[in-house]
Amino acid sequence: MAALPLPLPLPLPLPRGHSIDRISVVIPAHNEDEHLGRALKAVQRAADALHRRRPDVDVGVTVVLDSCTDGSAGITARYVAADRRFSALEVAVRNTGASRAAGIQAAGVGSSRRRPPGKRWTPPPWAGRTWLANTDADSQVPENWLVRQLEFAEAGADAVLGSVEPDPAGMDPELLRRWLERHPFEENHPHIYGANFGVRASAYLAAGGFPKLASHEDRTLVQSLRNRAFTVTATDSMRVLTSGRIHARAPHGFGAYLRTLGRHRPTAVD
Repeated sequence: MAALPLPLPLPLPLPRGHSIDRISVVIPAHNEDEHLGRALKAVQRAADALHRRRPDVDVGVTVVLDSCTDGSAGITARYVAADRRFSALEVAVRNTGASRAAGIQAAGVGSSRRRPPGKRWTPPPWAGRTWLANTDADSQVPENWLVRQLEFAEAGADAVLGSVEPDPAGMDPELLRRWLERHPFEENHPHIYGANFGVRASAYLAAGGFPKLASHEDRTLVQSLRNRAFTVTATDSMRVLTSGRIHARAPHGFGAYLRTLGRHRPTAVD
């Protein structure tokens, strides 16, 4: 009698409560028409790559147009018209933290701060299955950006801190060298970049969401997550290319840091 075929191996179950069925991408923009088209194209490619791998996961992209007076709204409108995954939100806050929070709220994730005082708060059931992916309008995410975040999330991460690399185009080579010297590309790195940051919606809500800060809103949220013992993972496996400009939009953001780094050049030795 012929041997019976061996049964196909069953897929390993996901850790309980870690499966993701929705990803919301939020991109704040203030007068970024020089970079925004490339940023949106990169996010679109990342969403397409995720769809090929996991068509069961819904993806939405919200572009938050904050006090824009340039062509950013028109660039966004073209993507909204051509791709149902994209939407636009106009605000006038001139504040990165508030813009990110508004975009997340527009995507259907509210704020835990509205719970009645004295009441124990538990996240809604959908929040554990929703992932919030954040980047910036002057940055280009890699094609594997959403795939890798989903993998980390479903392995148990509550937040993922990706790495960034300044775009060498138009950047002082010496400044780039000095930045790379101080920011080696490695796993478990110590850096926090709003241009490459993902967080589970339930953790985001429990930690209070993005504060309304013009700078360091990402660091403040990550510290709140760590204070509450959420699992925060840092990785270089989904590196984002970001603008190397030194004329910063945020007063103490990435561009301001590059400008400060450029001022402290080593003294030449004869």
